[in-house]
Amino acid sequence: MKVKFLATTGIIAALYIAVTLLVAPFGFTEIQFRVSEMFNHLVAFNPRFMLGIVIGVFISNLFSPLGVYDLVFGVSHSIITLTIFILICKFVKNTLLRMIINTFLFTVTMFIIAFELNLALELPFLLTWFTCAVGEFVVLAVGVPIMHLLNKRLNFKDLV
Repeated sequence: MKVKFLATTGIIAALYIAVTLLVAPFGFTEIQFRVSEMFNHLVAFNPRFMLGIVIGVFISNLFSPLGVYDLVFGVSHSIITLTIFILICKFVKNTLLRMIINTFLFTVTMFIIAFELNLALELPFLLTWFTCAVGEFVVLAVGVPIMHLLNKRLNFKDLV
C-alpha cells in the first residue's frame, strides 16, 4: 500500500470519528443525525475511500451505548451499502448523480439499523426505520452540495 493511500485512509477515519463524537447524542439510537455520514459521499469520487469510512464507523461505534450491536450492524450496514453503491457507480459516471443515488441508497438500507434497534432496544421496527431513514436522508442530502463544493477545491478523485 502506498503511503498516500494509508494517510488519506487515516485522515478520513479520523474525521469520521471526530465528527461522530462531536454530535454523539444525535448519532446513536432511534433518532440519528450522524453528520459524519456525509463522508459516505467520498466513495462517489473514488471507491478506495470506503476503507477509511468503514474504519471510522467501526471506531466510532466502539463508543456507542449499544455496544456490540452497533459494531456488528453499523459496520455491516456501511460495508453492504457502500459495496452496492460501488457496483452502481460502474454504470453511473456523473458524481453529482452518484451522490444523489447514494443518498437514497443509504436512506433505504437504514432498515438494517432499524432491525438492530429493534433487537437491542425493542423499538418498533417501522417507526424506527422511518426516523433513522429521515435522519440519514437529511444528512446525506445536505452533504451533496457540501461535498460537491469541497471536491471543486480538493479534487477528491486524485487524493488517493
